[in-house]
This record gives sequence, structure tokens and C-alpha cells, in this order.
Amino acid sequence: LFPYSRKGTMMDNRFATALVIACVLSLISTIYMAASIGTDFWYEYHTLSPAENVSEAGRSIWEEFVSEEADEKTYTDALFRCNGTVGLWRRCITVPKNSHWYSPPETDMTTNCISFSLSDQFMEKYIEPGNHNSGTDLNRTYLWRLQFLLPFVSLGLMCFGALIGLCACACRSLYPAIATGVLHFLAGLCTLGLVGCYVAGIELLHKKLPLPDDVRGEFGWSFCLACVSAPLQFMAAALFIWAARTNRKEFTLLKAYRVA
Repeated sequence: LFPYSRKGTMMDNRFATALVIACVLSLISTIYMAASIGTDFWYEYHTLSPAENVSEAGRSIWEEFVSEEADEKTYTDALFRCNGTVGLWRRCITVPKNSHWYSPPETDMTTNCISFSLSDQFMEKYIEPGNHNSGTDLNRTYLWRLQFLLPFVSLGLMCFGALIGLCACACRSLYPAIATGVLHFLAGLCTLGLVGCYVAGIELLHKKLPLPDDVRGEFGWSFCLACVSAPLQFMAAALFIWAARTNRKEFTLLKAYRVA
């Protein structure tokens, strides 16, 4: 039995290495996902001269932007004109520190943000943004709601998977790692769905409200973090499931060999 025992030890080391790599990938994807949720650079608008755009309308742009009654068209127009950025929770614009109507355009700019309320996250989107009488755009409405809910589902699944992994360590068994792998796979699907929903929502919005000629839009680094997080979750899931299933198979073969 000695040669087989040496082989079993070597296989155990291989499984341990796979689990360590999977845990590292899981930790990195969790950090990336949390960072992407908490930052405001999912989509960025770049204007040639934001200071001049703001000086034309004085403080009215900022006042409309932060107003509780600001509709989608109002704050989107402000994002276009003022180098705006949009996250899952907040929207931001870049304005001069002193934007009174009697002041000349300034080069000293500051970024001001306002959070989306919970009611904003579940508010209906209209076929014509800003026109409440145009009817509900169901596609954009549910895409917006999904992009708010899916990241939290993804993080919740990974945290639950980590809890199961700790229980597996306490029980000194690799078999529960299958559940951890399945949960990471589901979390990866949620993250992938989040990315898809966000891209589709932005494209549909820009069909309704096209970008002005002097405005350029692009996905920001927060969005990129979410894009990177999804494949890391899938790789961690594959390693967890492979290690648990293969170790279980090796254990079954070893047990049968000993019985024989």
C-alpha cells in the first residue's frame, strides 16, 4: 500500500493547491465587485468645455441636477454638459467652484455627486425620457432594476459560498466545496447578467437621448472591474468543483482498493 499512499499524498497536495488558488481568485473577485458597486465610474461623459457650458446657465444646472423632482432627461442633459459620471448608486457632474451668473468661466473645477434614492432605483422609465405621458418603457425599467439587484445577489452568493467553505474546513472535508463552486458559478452568472443589463440600458438610453456632437461617452473603470470579476468567479467555481469531485473520486477508489 505504500506506493499508493505516496500517490494519494501527492493528489492531496494538488487539491490543496487548487483550493488555495480558488480562494485567492474568489477574494480578488469579491474585492473587485465591491469596489465596482461603491464607485461612480461605470459610465463617463467627456465634454470639451464644461466650465463654459455651466457658465451659460449659471447655477440652474446644478440646482436641477440635485432636485428631488429631476427626471431622467434633466439629469442626463446635465451629465452630457458637465463631464458627468454615473455609478449604480450615484451620479456626478463637474462644475466650477464659483458658478454665479456674473462670474467669468473658471478653470478650478469640482465634482459634485448626488445619490439615487431607493425609489429612483425602482422608478419606471418612460418611452420618451422626461415625458410621463409617453408610457412605460418596460425594457429599460427592468434592466435598470436588475442592474441594481444583481450585484448584491452576486456578493451574497459568494459570501454564502465562503461560509460553506469555512464549514468544510472545520469538517476536514472537500466535498462541501462543490456547493461553494456552484454558488460561485451562480455569482458569476449574476455578474455577467449585471454587465449585460448595464450595457443594454446605456445603449437604449442613448437611442432615446443621443449624445451631442461635442460629447464623448465611454465605459469607466468601475464597469471594467465588474467585467473582470465575472471570469474570476467562473475560474474559482471550476477549481472548487474540480477539486471536490476529483478528491471524492480518488477517495472512493482508495477505499475500494483497501477493501479488495
